[in-house]
Amino acid sequence: MSDTQSPEPKGVIARFLAASPDSVGKTIFIAVAVCLVASMIVSAAAVSLRPVQEANKLKDKQINVLQVAGVYEPGIDVAQAFAAFEPHVLELATGEFVDDRFDPATFDDIAAASDPELSEPLENDPAGIGRKAKYRVIYLLRDENGALDKVILPIHGYGLWSTLYGFIALEENGNDIYGLQFYQHGETPGLGAEVDNPRWKALWNGKKLRDESGNLQITVAKSMPAAGPDFYIDALAGATLTTVGVDNLVKFWMGDAGYAPFLAKLQAGEI
Repeated sequence: MSDTQSPEPKGVIARFLAASPDSVGKTIFIAVAVCLVASMIVSAAAVSLRPVQEANKLKDKQINVLQVAGVYEPGIDVAQAFAAFEPHVLELATGEFVDDRFDPATFDDIAAASDPELSEPLENDPAGIGRKAKYRVIYLLRDENGALDKVILPIHGYGLWSTLYGFIALEENGNDIYGLQFYQHGETPGLGAEVDNPRWKALWNGKKLRDESGNLQITVAKSMPAAGPDFYIDALAGATLTTVGVDNLVKFWMGDAGYAPFLAKLQAGEI
């Protein structure tokens, strides 16, 4: 009987540990393990930060409402200032508030545009949005005496590269524009992104939506319309398609398919 005995077979883990650091198997294993750990860390961070991201998104939206209404100042308590606004869920077709059916504080009108029960497809779609939510959350701002001061209406539509989301602020008469502001878009920096330029945004102040006959005349273009300067906003320099997109989306939302029924009630003193 030989004194030399065959070594006992090693287990999988032992064989792995004994393998050369340069072996293909160990290299692949380490790479996969690092990727798995990294993905778990990233996923955990994304989940844990989601509430913070949502809170920041809401705060940014509130800031834009305050800015378009002309009441924002650096350092202001955003939540406190925003509390002065009255949110209402508006049924576009009737121009009536339906706060008894939907909670204005939680209703997501952008998400509603993808819900077949809360939206409708558009055959005439100059804004390029595909579907239109039947309900939108709007904001009323009153003065210290309780009288209506401004109305903030959400608007959106397609520009050149992206859908632009923003607000238009109207005076209490529902016809004079106080301001327009976009809070989300992906237009070309230096061209279509000039929608964020304070000088261009200032052009909207004091313009009118409709003429004395009630015809929608507001125009964003390179040349002044026949209706005159009260209805004209100069085009964005070098951004023809973004200009057309803004012109289309504003006309769409201020027209019969958008807020026209509500604005009629507002001008009749029914709001």
